[in-house]
Amino acid sequence: MLTRFVTRLEKLIFGHRAIVLSAIVVFTAVMAVFAVQLRMEAGFEKQMPIGHEYIETFKKYRNDLFGANRITVVVRARNGNIWTPQGLTRLYQVTQAVTFLPNVDRGGVESLWTPNAFVNEITEDGFRASPIIDGTITPKQLTPAIVAQIRQSTVDGNYIGTLVSHREDSAMITAELNERDRAGKVLDYVAFNRLLEQQIRKPFEDAGYEIQIIGFAKQIGDIADGASAVLGFCLIALVLTALAVYWYSHSVRFTVLPIVCSLTSLVWQFGTLKLLGFGLDPLAVLVPFLVFAIGVSHGVQQVNYIVRELSHGYSSMEAARRSFSGLLVPGTLALITAFVSFITLLLIPIPMVRELAITASLGVAYKIVTNLVMLPVAASCFHFTKAYADRALMKRERRSVWLRGLARVAQPRNAYIVVAITAAVFTLAAWQSRDRVIGTLQPGAPELRADARFNRDAVSIASNYDVGLDWLTIVFEAKGAACDNPAIGIAEDEFASTMRSEPGVVSVQSYPGMLRTYNEGYNEGNPKMNVVPIDAGNYAGLTAEIGRVKGFMNKDCSMTAVHLFLTDHKATTLNRILGDVKQYRATHPYHGLSIRLAAGNAGVLAAINDEVAHSELPMMLYVYAAILALVFFAYRDVRAMIACCAPLTVATFIGYWFMKELQIGLTVATLPVMVLAVGIGVDYAFYIYNRLQLHMASGQPIVKAVEHAMLEVGVATIFTAITLAIGVATWSFSALKFQADMGKLLAFMFIVNLVMAMTALPAIAVLLERWFPRRKPVRAPGLLTH
Repeated sequence: MLTRFVTRLEKLIFGHRAIVLSAIVVFTAVMAVFAVQLRMEAGFEKQMPIGHEYIETFKKYRNDLFGANRITVVVRARNGNIWTPQGLTRLYQVTQAVTFLPNVDRGGVESLWTPNAFVNEITEDGFRASPIIDGTITPKQLTPAIVAQIRQSTVDGNYIGTLVSHREDSAMITAELNERDRAGKVLDYVAFNRLLEQQIRKPFEDAGYEIQIIGFAKQIGDIADGASAVLGFCLIALVLTALAVYWYSHSVRFTVLPIVCSLTSLVWQFGTLKLLGFGLDPLAVLVPFLVFAIGVSHGVQQVNYIVRELSHGYSSMEAARRSFSGLLVPGTLALITAFVSFITLLLIPIPMVRELAITASLGVAYKIVTNLVMLPVAASCFHFTKAYADRALMKRERRSVWLRGLARVAQPRNAYIVVAITAAVFTLAAWQSRDRVIGTLQPGAPELRADARFNRDAVSIASNYDVGLDWLTIVFEAKGAACDNPAIGIAEDEFASTMRSEPGVVSVQSYPGMLRTYNEGYNEGNPKMNVVPIDAGNYAGLTAEIGRVKGFMNKDCSMTAVHLFLTDHKATTLNRILGDVKQYRATHPYHGLSIRLAAGNAGVLAAINDEVAHSELPMMLYVYAAILALVFFAYRDVRAMIACCAPLTVATFIGYWFMKELQIGLTVATLPVMVLAVGIGVDYAFYIYNRLQLHMASGQPIVKAVEHAMLEVGVATIFTAITLAIGVATWSFSALKFQADMGKLLAFMFIVNLVMAMTALPAIAVLLERWFPRRKPVRAPGLLTH
């Protein structure tokens, strides 16, 4: 039945070549119009897992807590300290510039110059709060005496280490960003990053002052700027691939065909994304080029098949038709498997990952047309002489002489040894990768290199200020109004005291901490009164004062907060602290009071890590289930399922081990690479096993069938893997660390999957034939033979 379908499809397509190719050209031209309009788009909220406990807390109280999407700007004097008229003037100018940036919540901007930075004073009239810099003072009025007064107010307000560095050579400005403006337009982070450089850094950074900028908007903008260089590295990979294909085929036409077909699907992919209203996320910018690599892999197999058929005396048309029929099933199976692999990323309820899944799946789906249909049909339009084919085949035979030695893995004795080694490697890899980390393993922005400007700024700020760059907000939720219930403050104070000694916590700011400070202030600064008041009236009065400060409570006190400022957002730090908070919550139940996790930027990152961790195993199980189902559909043989999937499983765990050794965490950026590795591994397995089945169907014994299969497709498989590995290895020189890591990981996975397909697969296939002898002759997998 499958054979008849393939035969009919072949006659239909090759019988109307002109129509097929014309339709492809017209469709490509239309999609190109939309493809050139595609822009890079990033979003903070796109990274938030849908429905996660932490994100629900964040969204519920986002208007009352510190915004997780904020930028931090530091003005640092290169010489001396910030306490000069010039230094404070520069701080004022930068504060104004930040305040009037688009999408900045002006009420959330804080610096020495903003009215929400005030010092609490005890006077004869009682407790008084006044701005650090009086609203009547302008930069022109700054004198040494006024500057000294401002410095004293900063010290009295305990702002050294928060708004001013410990060395007092810099001052900080923080601003919260709204992802959408009043008109509902989404913030363009790439354009916003340019504004930060043009309106903040460039005008105010000079020989006297340095401007340091960090925050999600800056981070993602720098990643996008670095991602724009991806095109250059992909161009290098393209040139290397083209040179390698030419060396392999010694034909300009056979060099151009697979590359043009792969690029065609890329145009279709970009055009479709634009039509769907998507942009290209900076963290997903590599995905289209990973899919391009899959296309080149299939293209080389087509070229190899056509050349082999030409050498058997077939015309260009006949060779192309036989290539189409011979590779349609294994190629489609491989691409469907890759498609399913990427589609499973939809299991992760993170909008950015789901966009990435759609992006990758579209590209793979289009490969079925461009690489399995367009390429052989286009090849049939060219004339290739038998003399050329004979020369190409002779070169391939010379290159594949050593494969006869490799094919000895199919001999039973050697097969046992290879399977034993494979099992040992699998056991070791599984053991070594058991504690792999889900999340980032480096402080700062892990997507950028350690010496990137963003990470240098982040290290400098973290080392000079008490307030960590990453903070985790724990919410205490009471039932109903609770502004006069001291039990809440006492319970929360106990929690804050416990967390203050937690490794990885730099400092703690909390609602009960504010109660302590205000209570001491209202009692003439008596340190004995630095406690949470137990009198309901006093408690309510102090709470009313705290309500003036954003970030610690809502209007009716049904929500109060503890902010844990962390040393970093490494997965190990987040997991340890969150684990201890959960344990505390379980062992300290409070009547009418619940502890909710978690807001702050660390809470968002923890939610992302949590979803990746929960989705990884089901996703991989679905991928392997799809592969098993497709293999069984094609070959109707359990042996084929084991032979194709066992080496793939070993390669996957070796990849996890490699990630652990290179300190590459499993994140939303690296997960697609592991999925791609499965897709590439299936390609190699399908093409080799398909030829193996064909030779066994013709009556050859398993050992001989393995040898012939490896001689026929081994060179093309090895060539493809090495070529693609060299191409992506060039990414190691990228300014983006995550692109460099992806290049190393991809290159490694290409080679590991190759080794597994060329050694473990044939060895396992041989042993399965010996252990479970067939009762019926092998059935050809619906393909044409010669």
